[in-house]
Amino acid sequence: MVAIGNFLFHFRNGLFPILFLVLLIIARPTFPGGNPQWDVALDVLGFLVALSGQLLRIVTIGYDYIHRGGHDRQIYAGHLVTGGMFSHCRNPLYAGNFLIFVGTAIIFNSWTVYLLGVPLAFFIYAAIISAEEDYLRKQFGAEYDDYCERVPRIWPRLRGFSKSIEEMKFSWKRVLFKEYNTTFNWLMATVALLIWERYVVLGEQATAQINALKWWFVPVVLFYIIAWSLKKTKRLWA
Repeated sequence: MVAIGNFLFHFRNGLFPILFLVLLIIARPTFPGGNPQWDVALDVLGFLVALSGQLLRIVTIGYDYIHRGGHDRQIYAGHLVTGGMFSHCRNPLYAGNFLIFVGTAIIFNSWTVYLLGVPLAFFIYAAIISAEEDYLRKQFGAEYDDYCERVPRIWPRLRGFSKSIEEMKFSWKRVLFKEYNTTFNWLMATVALLIWERYVVLGEQATAQINALKWWFVPVVLFYIIAWSLKKTKRLWA
């Protein structure tokens, strides 16, 4: 599992876009029970699940940032990060990522995605986490073992969170600087999935809905352009 995780970590930035495109090709979305109203309810549920994952990432990055990129696409850590959300969950960023993936899967609503895509995404994250844990245990030894005994691996234990952050300052600048690309990607994917779903299920009957949904690309793209320009002109810093 560790060897697989090290391999997947090397290519992790491209794994999920590829997985998303493959699922889009091989799977077909459906309306639950053929009912458009139930589908709207499912879309709202999926968006809320994905949004909860995004909020988890925002809280994590805003209070105590961990270098996510590794070093030369290899797992790397200069020090053990245990503050903020990391004092309540050892892998909050991956937990947030998985919630975002599950949320988009609910919006897509395909048994192929449920039975193939979600388990595959879980396996990818489980393998990468195993590889990272192996590295951290070798790097930090007893300090990391003690951390593992105190803090759950995936599901956040939020009791005492307010006390954990009482002397910390939340950085919205760091959140926007580090997180705008992730936010842009899943919001664009969500709008695209909503359009694709209605096109596949309803065909020409969904023309008006599709045209209305296309307008949601505008604020998402504007958000990306503004955040990107702030970053490139150094008016935004981490």
